[in-house]
Amino acid sequence: MGTFIQLVIDGLSTGSIYAALALAIVLVNQATGLINFAQGGLAVLSAYVAYACLGAGVPLLVAVLIAVALSFVLGGLIERFLIRRFEGGDPDTAVVVTIGLLTLVTGITAVIWGYNNLQFPSLFPLTSVNLLGAVVSVRSLATTATIVAIMAILQVLFMKTKLGLALRAVADNPRSSALSGLPVGRLLMVGWGLAAALGAVAGALVAPQLTLTPGMLDGALVYALAAVILGGLDSPIGAVVAAWAIGVLENLVAVYVPLIGHDLKIAVPFVLIVIILVIRPQGLFGRKVVVRV
Repeated sequence: MGTFIQLVIDGLSTGSIYAALALAIVLVNQATGLINFAQGGLAVLSAYVAYACLGAGVPLLVAVLIAVALSFVLGGLIERFLIRRFEGGDPDTAVVVTIGLLTLVTGITAVIWGYNNLQFPSLFPLTSVNLLGAVVSVRSLATTATIVAIMAILQVLFMKTKLGLALRAVADNPRSSALSGLPVGRLLMVGWGLAAALGAVAGALVAPQLTLTPGMLDGALVYALAAVILGGLDSPIGAVVAAWAIGVLENLVAVYVPLIGHDLKIAVPFVLIVIILVIRPQGLFGRKVVVRV
């Protein structure tokens, strides 16, 4: 039982890494209707900004807050001067632009800071506690709790606030929203800015666990996209639950299914995607889209 609990908690901690990026992807999609493949690269860049602030003697928490604020501004500027040129056109073109942006941001990060592994300090204590016979890291518990809090905040934002409803309206129909008096341009900038700020939080949570490198989140981004598809593009709760499910199932399958083991556990989320898309194409928590003809 102790081993099982350990695997589940470790899976939740790993899933929280995927969930942090998945939430940022959902946020951009809710605000603009696009999937931002550059989210991982922007999160890594923000982590490097926080690292540079630490090198200048800034306290850790203040450095992370500075990175979050700068990421919000950067996200808004990217939407205003790059993404907006492709909005309203072919969605596939905008997706390719975000992939190109990921390559650009990763390259710039590597040119400035190099490819060496850097140690980023943890926001949470590195001590462990005993939980039902399993030794659990306080950092893992705190990371999971942070993701739960962010998920709840986003759910309230989109469902209960005027800003969230305006962001959803702009994503669904920008032209009608503009005719209704909504400042579409500013709302799109806010949506991208919030997603970039959330990515900065994700980078600060992940960097201490993976070591800081330009490609730190490349693998996690794949899992995050899988979580978004499984949970639903319009559901923060669904993205987090799916990310946790992926993390836990990976751990359990690797240990309890010898045929798969650690080498093939990466196939688990993709098998889940196929099953879910066949049974429920909109995702576990997504809304079914009804088109009037």
